Parts: sequence; structure tokens; C-alpha cells
Amino acid sequence: MDITRIGVVGAGQMGNGIAHVLALAGYDVLLNDVSQEALDKAVALIDRNLDRQVSREKISAEDKAAAMARIKTTMTLTDLGKTDLVIEAATEREEIKQKIFDALLPHLEPHTILTSNTSSISITRLASRTDRPEKFMGFHFMNPVPLMQLVELIRGIATDAETYDACLGVVERLGKTAASAEDFPAFIVNRILMPMINEAVYTLYEGVGNVNSIDQSMKLGANHPMGPLELADFIGLDTCLAIMNVLHDGLADTKYRPCPLLTKYVEAGWLGRKTKRGFYDYRGETPVPTR
Repeated sequence: MDITRIGVVGAGQMGNGIAHVLALAGYDVLLNDVSQEALDKAVALIDRNLDRQVSREKISAEDKAAAMARIKTTMTLTDLGKTDLVIEAATEREEIKQKIFDALLPHLEPHTILTSNTSSISITRLASRTDRPEKFMGFHFMNPVPLMQLVELIRGIATDAETYDACLGVVERLGKTAASAEDFPAFIVNRILMPMINEAVYTLYEGVGNVNSIDQSMKLGANHPMGPLELADFIGLDTCLAIMNVLHDGLADTKYRPCPLLTKYVEAGWLGRKTKRGFYDYRGETPVPTR
């Protein structure tokens, strides 16, 4: 099928990045959020990020202007019913995602494909609540979307080949690489990444090392570009905990038990960069370890 208009639900960190790359690739984008302030911030951020690409000569000023002209915003979710593809990028909570799809369903075109940017929730279960499980799949971008090259494509048990091929075509037009994943908890990237982060938190919890020594060890000893605790702060500790809970509940294996220290940080509201405190304190000029 020919996809030209794409709806993006959620104007946060992931949603604005997805809108950015779609518009730059020539798609007409309708970006939705419940907050006009969030929509305004998202458009301003996309504008700044495109400016950065122009200054680095990655794109031309004409490319930027054309991309910005392709992005429209709306607070009315049902406006997305006329699009060819919907990418849901709302909060990583299943009940919120289900409410979004429930509200969209009566307004969708028969051919519209529904996808979720979920990093861990069952695609089959989300799809089963809709009228088109064969036209539903996981479309998981990595953060930050404009920079990261991978997109996980996750088939639910009912996803048909036409839907997969259409989404694969979008990924290829974006100039990104698709990794095909089966619908098991946390898919590929987070199935491997999150237990590593959780183990780093256990290493901190048990006093094996402090924040600085753990991150330095993995950066210099394993050649990781970012330490696991620094990465957890970037992702959001609430998101890390949610994914570990999905793994623990879905696979019933104690090796996925979330570290109590991770739970404590989330309960304190220390969620990482977005709240200015996590494993590092970001309120000063340079981040300072909190342990």
C-alpha cells in the first residue's frame, strides 16, 4: 500500500523525534498530543534540531523548510483517522495505549495501519483489542530518533505480510535499518539492554562500585559510549523500571527482578535527566553522582 500521511500520537521525546524524521523523509505528518504546550514545544524542538542539521551540512535550508511545512499539529485525536499509518508514541503504560486505540478505531479508514512505539508491551495483546489485528504491529524507534539508525519491527501473532512490508518500506525511506523481532517481552534491544542496566544498579546497590566507577568501568573497559547508569538517566528510570517489570512478569524468571534501588529512585521521583536527578544530579553545570 502507498503510505503518504502518517499520524503520530504523543509529542514527547519519542514523538517529536519520529515526526522530525518522517517529515524530513517526505511524509505529511499530523502530530497529536493532549497538551497544546507540548505540541508547541515539540515543533520548536524539531525546528532547532533541523537547524542543527543544516549547520552541520547534513541537510539544506530548503530541506528544513519543506520538512517543517509537512508537520501539522492537533489536540483532537480523531483527526488522525484520515491517515494511512498511525504511530502511537504515548507514555509506556498499557492502559493509556489501549484508550488511545479505542478512541481512534471508529474514525479510521479501512486501510489504516496501527502501530505502537512501545519498547516492551505485547503487540499481540494491544492488537487484540482493535478491529484490525492483521494491520497492527510494533514500530519501535530508538532514542534519540534522528540519530539512531535502528528500528525494531515487531509482528503480533495476527500481523499480515502486507502490513509488515508497508512498515518496512517506511523504515527504508527514512534511511534507517529494520530489525525484525518476535513478540516476546521487551523484544530484542531492551531484552538485552535493560537487564544490563538493572545489573549495574545491583552493582551499585550492593556496594561493589559507586556511580562513577561503574560507568567508567563500562566506558573504558567495555568501550561503551555511555555508562549504564548514565544511560539509565537518559532513558528515564521510570521507563527502565517499567520494562524490567514487563520482563519479570512476562517471563516469570527471577533474573529479571528489578533492583530495589531502582524502585526507590523512581518512588523518590528521581527519574534521571528529565527530572534533573537520577543516578546523577543535573541541577548544576556538570552532572554529579548521587551515590
